[in-house]
Amino acid sequence: MMSTRIAPRQSGPHVWKSAEYSDSGEWIRQLDAREIDDLLAASAPFADYAEDELSRISPEQFPLPSLGPYLRELGRRLTAGRGFELIRGFPTHDVPERQAAAVVAGVGAHLGSLRSQNSAGHVLGHVRNVGADASDPNTRIYQTNQRQSFHTDSSDVVVLLCLETGATGGESLLVSVAAMYNEMLARAPEMAALLFEPIATDRRGEVPAGSDPFFTIPVLSWYDDALTVIYQRQYIESAQRFDDAPELTSSVIEALDLFDELANDPDFHIRMQLEAGDMQFVHNHSLLHDRTAFTDRPGSPRHLLRLWLSIPGDRALPPIFAQRFGSTKVGDRGGIIVP
Repeated sequence: MMSTRIAPRQSGPHVWKSAEYSDSGEWIRQLDAREIDDLLAASAPFADYAEDELSRISPEQFPLPSLGPYLRELGRRLTAGRGFELIRGFPTHDVPERQAAAVVAGVGAHLGSLRSQNSAGHVLGHVRNVGADASDPNTRIYQTNQRQSFHTDSSDVVVLLCLETGATGGESLLVSVAAMYNEMLARAPEMAALLFEPIATDRRGEVPAGSDPFFTIPVLSWYDDALTVIYQRQYIESAQRFDDAPELTSSVIEALDLFDELANDPDFHIRMQLEAGDMQFVHNHSLLHDRTAFTDRPGSPRHLLRLWLSIPGDRALPPIFAQRFGSTKVGDRGGIIVP
């Protein structure tokens, strides 16, 4: 496996712009009655599971005879195809929240292994506004109702199950990093090259034993013939509060500004409004995702359940990713690993 400084121009199904998918429904899978019945039946035995027990669910314990073949193909489309998909139509309003949590965990178990999402070791995340201060450098932005900005999560795949929508806003945005990179390579190759240099990203207080409070993984890596991204601009900027963090130069800031400009260009990203019962799947190594600001409904706040998954058969990651993922072993990597 060879590592090079800069990637060649990209081609393949992971390279796309908004025109290809914005008006297309091919990335939406509508559940039918049999598939819903299978999900309800498989999740019923786990409806009383505590959230910290969800990682014990195995595909064998969660049989999905009607949906299983589709999920096996879904894993390939996420890791080697366009990188995203949406399953629509699970009746979240008809089941208790714990059973809905078992549904998304059981579906996730068919794709890979569940990974910890915070310092407490939780494998199920609750994406909702808890009134956290977005300006606090130790705040995780998903705990607020503010715009998140385009970013990746620390896993191979992130899954969201929407329980409740907001009153306004909260749109999900996705963008192909390979398409952005091709544009940068054509427009400003010297800026594109800077994104392959190590850069400090704040851990936001979730620090593995013996590690710095930031990691230094390049925004882009070209490794084993794959272009891989890891990115959170707000956390890159907040890492500058540490005296020993490598300083952001004006040239790197200019490159990051162009990267953000392309991600925010409507010609590059697609937008979707998640409905209650939607399950969204996003590959973190090839896409950036974002969420617009939102307002909650009185008495029924916006609420999504989140999984981070490690996927068997996914790409190799550069050794430097062990700083964040704990390990780069395919199928057993990612998450927040702290004492």
